[in-house]
Amino acid sequence: MPSCVIDHFSYDANKKSLQITFVSGLVYLYRNVPEKIFNMLKAAGSKGRYFNQHIKNHFKFKKIEDA
Repeated sequence: MPSCVIDHFSYDANKKSLQITFVSGLVYLYRNVPEKIFNMLKAAGSKGRYFNQHIKNHFKFKKIEDA
C-alpha cells in the first residue's frame, strides 16, 4: 500500500541498516534494525504509522540526503 509519508525503503541484512526515503526527498539511514522490524514495515497497512510507532526514536540514524 502506498504511503503518504514514505516514498520507498530498503534494508541491508548484513549491516542491519534500513534506508528510508520520505516523500519530502529526505533520506535517512537507521542502524541496528532487526530484520523483523523491516519485514513488519513491509507488511504494515500504514507505513507511516508503523514508522512512527516502531522505528522513529527507537534506532540511531543519520540523514544521508536533503530534499
